[in-house]
Amino acid sequence: MTIERQSGWIVPDWPAPARVRALSTTRQGGVSVGPYGLADGSPGGLNLGTHVGDDPSAVAENRRRLAAHLPAMPRWLEQVHGCAVATADGMEGGEGGVPRADASIATTPGHVCAIMTADCLPVLLCDAAGTVVGAAHAGWRGLCDGVIEATLARMAAQAGPGSEWLAWLGPAIGPSAFEVGVEVREAFLAQAREAERPAVEAAFRPGAPGKYWADLYALARTRLARAGCTRVYGGDACTVADAARFYSYRRDRITGRMATLVWLAA
Repeated sequence: MTIERQSGWIVPDWPAPARVRALSTTRQGGVSVGPYGLADGSPGGLNLGTHVGDDPSAVAENRRRLAAHLPAMPRWLEQVHGCAVATADGMEGGEGGVPRADASIATTPGHVCAIMTADCLPVLLCDAAGTVVGAAHAGWRGLCDGVIEATLARMAAQAGPGSEWLAWLGPAIGPSAFEVGVEVREAFLAQAREAERPAVEAAFRPGAPGKYWADLYALARTRLARAGCTRVYGGDACTVADAARFYSYRRDRITGRMATLVWLAA
């Protein structure tokens, strides 16, 4: 039985090399209850965040259940909406030594890069040769400030010049649910190169006065292209719209966290 059929989790559909393995959890498959449980509050939620108010014993059991499908416990991060990139190869698994970073890369088989989200965009990356993988937490601030470019730069230092890149965009707040102020649009336009401006402008649809509907997926594709990655997959889910499958901070405020993970098989 596949992970997806067994648990309701998502196995990315992207043409990555065979040794590149990836997984995105949903809110299903765990033991958490209430706002961290299933959509109706009943037991069964797979909240993986230790910082959101859930019962620590439930989170520990949820992480244990996730790790049973992985070669090792994920290398968790303390995410701060920045651009720092950690190296999972040098991190301890489990709870110890958690770095403040919003992305990680790995070249050692069995070391699992992990990003936790509940509306922000998780971006998985690999090279076409299957020698390095990475995961980036792309909320709008990190995306605007260059977390994707920073992650690919670290990966390029490992893979060497001329590498071809693939990306998969995991579940995030969709373009019909992400209402932002004019300052968010201006921030992206201020960072946009001249050739990127039409795509960036198109990623913001006018809403109420002083508001826009922002397309994180489209903005991420622009930044991926800037960094040399044009083979981009995924980007077709909305965490806000699908309460049965996904946690959403924008929708619920008090809620759990999902994980999007990537690693190299031996």
